[in-house]
Amino acid sequence: MQKIVAIGGGKIGFGATASEVMPISREIVRLSSKKKPHLIFIPTASSDDKSYARMVQAHFSSKFHCTVDVLYLHKQKPTFADIQTRIRKANIIYVGGGNTLMMMNRWKRLGVDKVLKEAHRQGKVLCGTSAGALCWFRQGNSDSRKYYNPKAGLIKVTGLGFVNALGCPHYDGEKDRKPQLKAMMRKTAGVAVAMDNCAALEVVGDKYRALASKPKANSYRVYWVRGRFVQEVIHKDRWQRLSKIDVKVLPA
Repeated sequence: MQKIVAIGGGKIGFGATASEVMPISREIVRLSSKKKPHLIFIPTASSDDKSYARMVQAHFSSKFHCTVDVLYLHKQKPTFADIQTRIRKANIIYVGGGNTLMMMNRWKRLGVDKVLKEAHRQGKVLCGTSAGALCWFRQGNSDSRKYYNPKAGLIKVTGLGFVNALGCPHYDGEKDRKPQLKAMMRKTAGVAVAMDNCAALEVVGDKYRALASKPKANSYRVYWVRGRFVQEVIHKDRWQRLSKIDVKVLPA
């Protein structure tokens, strides 16, 4: 049974900084069905930022008693067999934020995408924030070009396709997300799932719902129908059929 938690953003907390996403992290650990789950953190999108890895390690080990491994794919050169062994060992696979396009390209070169597809079939908990949320969708609304040109617009990046929709993080946290997603979806068939900071989409088996660690944080189904732009709040307390997340709605 598939288990995915795609988080729109929010501080995980470190040192004196409190976590903004504690309830979402608690649900991720609960989904593993383990008292002391083994979590592997993949920080590819941040170019293997070690301070980020330390934050994730501290968060999940001290608060949730996880054993945390970090899979570096820039600073180290693991073999495909090593990548496969370490991901197979994990109960939870947590992907960090950063440059989605760069991450997806590197994964494909190293075969990580194939191992994650196997993990998905095995029912491991697949989760992450920002770029680490977009990777589970068919496509993502990404700021990858901004890493090289701050004035660049948002682009569509192809993900692993486990959720048949276009994902968008930081929906309430970055001023260009809403208008550029609106324009992007005008030319894109189907539905986007837009997630505020401190909000997430949870998929379990063939059902989905929204999660949030702050009362006003929401996730939305976003699409165009007959020339009208629609933004629907996804229920936090009611599970819905995953088959209905992406109704094939074409622009008028």
